[in-house]
Amino acid sequence: MPLPAILADTLALPVIGAPLFIVSNPDLVVAQCLAGIVGSMPALNARPAEQLEDWLTTIDAALAQARAARPHARIAPYAINQIIHPTNERLAHDLDVCERHRVPIIITSLSAPTQIAPRVHGWGGIVFHDVISVRHAKKAIEAGVDGLILVCAGAGGHAGMLSPFALVEEVRRFWDGPIALSGAIATGRGVLAAQAMGADLAYIGTRFVATHEARASEAYKQMIVDSAAADIVYSPTFTGVAGNYLRGSIVAAGLDPDNLPVRDKSAMNFAGAGGAKAKAWRDIWGAGQGVGAIDEVLGAGEVVARMIAEYAEAKKRLA
Repeated sequence: MPLPAILADTLALPVIGAPLFIVSNPDLVVAQCLAGIVGSMPALNARPAEQLEDWLTTIDAALAQARAARPHARIAPYAINQIIHPTNERLAHDLDVCERHRVPIIITSLSAPTQIAPRVHGWGGIVFHDVISVRHAKKAIEAGVDGLILVCAGAGGHAGMLSPFALVEEVRRFWDGPIALSGAIATGRGVLAAQAMGADLAYIGTRFVATHEARASEAYKQMIVDSAAADIVYSPTFTGVAGNYLRGSIVAAGLDPDNLPVRDKSAMNFAGAGGAKAKAWRDIWGAGQGVGAIDEVLGAGEVVARMIAEYAEAKKRLA
């Protein structure tokens, strides 16, 4: 099935930059869009809530200016991630802001966007939804989403356990709409492989943590550069939902990565604080198994340019 019109002629590479909790900001989003991939960020990264209005205004202005200056360039649209969870007390406010700005793409997570999809369609936007299983995919389709994001084994942050080979094949049995595939993709070769497997787009997060624009500490960026797949720990300890984290950050927090306590998903809380000294994302750093392909911190535009070259070379080699 063809990509939605908003994506059809705007991408230099079939990639969505995944929304990175705390790390994504307007600078990263704009850099990704100008490079020709969808840039995204969680609405909750804007704190206080009023800052979201300012951030969207900044993004809209930067992209409008670039499109006016380069009318024939492939400048991608941006996406805002909305967490659909009872503890996200900002959801109504943040959706109002997104509607005022007619945000082109909304990425939803954790619950089927039954009430959200019609509203986004009403302002002309489209909805992609994160899923880790066939059951979640079917619920999202029933909710009226425009695309599915299959979060497979090896993806950074909250991730599923299914192989992408398994999940893509099963979802394609009943869904011919757009699929973005997530899970250890960090190069243009990986993007082409995702398409060969049956996905339309690659969904890439960890590679963009190690960029100059990302709002991550230098220590976090360097740990990604220094790490390999064996340094990724999959655990529900930090949020109640299983996710992938950098072993080094767990050790730095004074914890034993091989003996972590189990935490139930009922403990998840997007409203803030909690009492833990070491907090997920702030102190315990998310990353996917693709870290072994990341050798240096670069600008987001340079990362995308390298991926475009790798993608073309891989395609040429196969031909």
